[in-house]
Amino acid sequence: MSDERNQRHNSRMARKKEVVDAKIAQASQERGVLLVHTGNGKGKSSAAFGVLARALGHGHSAAVIQLVKSRSDTGEEGFFRQQPRVHWHVMGEGFTWETQDQEKDLRAARAAWEQACIYLADPAIDLVILDELTYAFKYGWLELDAVLAAFAARPPHQHVIVTGRAAPEALVAAADTVSEMGMVKHAFQAGVAAMPGIEF
Repeated sequence: MSDERNQRHNSRMARKKEVVDAKIAQASQERGVLLVHTGNGKGKSSAAFGVLARALGHGHSAAVIQLVKSRSDTGEEGFFRQQPRVHWHVMGEGFTWETQDQEKDLRAARAAWEQACIYLADPAIDLVILDELTYAFKYGWLELDAVLAAFAARPPHQHVIVTGRAAPEALVAAADTVSEMGMVKHAFQAGVAAMPGIEF
């Protein structure tokens, strides 16, 4: 690399550092945040569990409530149930096209929400993950306004992650950080079965 090109690069990076440092200096709040992982792509729950691992690394306590999902043989559950600071609850009845029972799904979702509310009111819990919560709004199992009110009333330091497709606009508006996973390609489309360690 020529000296002139190197100088131009260094000058650009110095200006960029000034901008980044100024933004970091302005970000002085320390409080719990609401994150939403949505979109049609793979990785919404996996990303939430990555944050869970990070939180545990900092000595935090966490609760995971899984709506819709009913299986208890997943790799993430097998791993995180071994962690003493994680409370793990699988409270779904399975995918709606499998259950084909709206009342059963409704009861399961409301029981899961009741459990979630216990953790959302507990200042000893630093992180609450509500896996597949968005489906409870899509199918009318839970009232979005009541859920948002519970989020707003949680302990100030507590973080919440909501996962699931088609996050409603009001949830997106209330969230601090929203990530949308897009579908580019999936092995299932090519006839590859769900593989342990990758899909579950």
